[in-house]
Amino acid sequence: MSARVIDGKAVAERVRGEVARDVEAFVERTGRRPGLATVLVGDDPASAVYVGGKQRACKEVGIAPFDERLAANAGFDDVAGVLTRLGADPAVSGILLQLPVPEHLSGDKLTSLIAAEKDVDGLSAVNAGLLALGRPGLRPCTPAGVMELLATTGAQLEGAEAVVLGRSNLFGKPMAALLLAANATVTVCHSRTRDLAGVCARADVLVAAVGRPRMVKGTWIKPGAIVIDVGISRIPPEEAGNRSGLVGDVDFDAASQIASAITPVPGGVGPMTIAMLLRNTLAAAATQAETGATA
Repeated sequence: MSARVIDGKAVAERVRGEVARDVEAFVERTGRRPGLATVLVGDDPASAVYVGGKQRACKEVGIAPFDERLAANAGFDDVAGVLTRLGADPAVSGILLQLPVPEHLSGDKLTSLIAAEKDVDGLSAVNAGLLALGRPGLRPCTPAGVMELLATTGAQLEGAEAVVLGRSNLFGKPMAALLLAANATVTVCHSRTRDLAGVCARADVLVAAVGRPRMVKGTWIKPGAIVIDVGISRIPPEEAGNRSGLVGDVDFDAASQIASAITPVPGGVGPMTIAMLLRNTLAAAATQAETGATA
């Protein structure tokens, strides 16, 4: 068997196109343009690249970008003040605090200051609780992107056995909740899981997000399973077999001979995160327009 390679770039491009169309319809209907504020503390090069990508993506789909940058030595009150100001600004539909923040700050505490209706990362306690309860709310972007990719495969999630490798608050837990909401039977694996390979081999849908290069071997894959690789690591290019040196958590070459569909790294899940962020920003703007909320 040779697996279908799920083209995350193409799916993300479709989502962006839908958002651009719906943004213009929203502006025509309400006279307001959705706005996304990114907040970057410090000068970490990778974070700066991520924020720049989000700013460009906003412009491409007609969302107004707000770019807030603070020095690496900014205090908690300084960052909190920016988040509070953005929360009260009716032109700002969504707020994203780029993580990680410098070590002297608490990303969790700062994120908690973002009002749930503007929490387009879907990480606040309120949005996490709404997800756990199966109620409408803003969903974390990467797990939501995975669900979009699964939909393109025609995956029948109801009754399927889904295994999530990783239990982080950022991805593993919300991913499991979204799969459970789709009526899958979900197992979440972690560093204490016994017979990890055996658990993975039961999965109709396997989602790997642990950040360990090529940890998931071909022998861990159930024939015909759908494999979603969220992990990304950099190793020597000669080991990776590509110039970038980027690989995922799954041994792609081996798994693609057994699975029915699989995401590549790069080019699989990665492009979906910003696409779903844009969709969340529009959804947040729509909710605020309906309720009259600004913070």
